[in-house]
Amino acid sequence: MSAEIVNLRQFRKQQARSERGKQAEQNRIFHGRTKAEKQLTKALNDKAEKALDQGRLEKDET
Repeated sequence: MSAEIVNLRQFRKQQARSERGKQAEQNRIFHGRTKAEKQLTKALNDKAEKALDQGRLEKDET
């Protein structure tokens, strides 16, 4: 009837790592997109804006 000996310092560190991992996962979900996805969206928006400007009949005087 002997209990398993546990190093409390290591146990606390492991528990803290686990908590940080859970928080990181929540942040990834909350903040969403990767850098590549953001760059793709920006490139598509720039392309659409350029195509729209090319079809314009008169120039802006601003």
